[in-house]
Amino acid sequence: MSFVHQQARAADFIVSEANGQRSRANIVMAAGFGVVLAGTLIAQTTADNAAIATPTAGNTGNGVLGTFVVTSGAVSGNYSVQITEASAGGGAFEVTGPGGVVLGAGEVGTPFTAGGLTFTIADGASDFVVGDSWTIAVTANLGEWVPYDEDGANDGRRAAGGVLYASVDTTQADVQAVGIVRDAEVAAALLIGLDAAGRTDLAALGVLVRD
Repeated sequence: MSFVHQQARAADFIVSEANGQRSRANIVMAAGFGVVLAGTLIAQTTADNAAIATPTAGNTGNGVLGTFVVTSGAVSGNYSVQITEASAGGGAFEVTGPGGVVLGAGEVGTPFTAGGLTFTIADGASDFVVGDSWTIAVTANLGEWVPYDEDGANDGRRAAGGVLYASVDTTQADVQAVGIVRDAEVAAALLIGLDAAGRTDLAALGVLVRD
């Protein structure tokens, strides 16, 4: 006998909800969490966004990418920066945002600003060569939603604030979504990420978990 494993379907976990759309809220799920399934406990970020640059292993140049300013215009996820022209003590680079969109070009030693990011690449003792690169990981913007994680970073994700209504793919970019955030009953067996603390958090919002 063969078995069919169905992916979580939208709203399957709902036992009951308030009239109209009162239980629901339009939200933005932050990029970088892959496919987040319907029924996943979610939390709203409460910390300002930030960026971390990681040089690619094998880079020839040893200069530093830093001096970040990250605004709400930045999309959470991974940005790519690659040296496209090399010169003594300098060079040029190109920046690609999440989803593969080219944001623009810049020069080593000059601040680059686009797509909600500002940063500067400083030259090092070893000059850059064409192909040297970095990955810039931009964390979720203030107010965006991420999967609930009681043991995660202290940026809001430790407090469950709702349940994701329908599955979304956040692999490349932020995604518009719907959350059940108040006055509802949900089925424990169909929730993802549920624990005792999450159950308590939801109850405080009027989202009651039924076994």
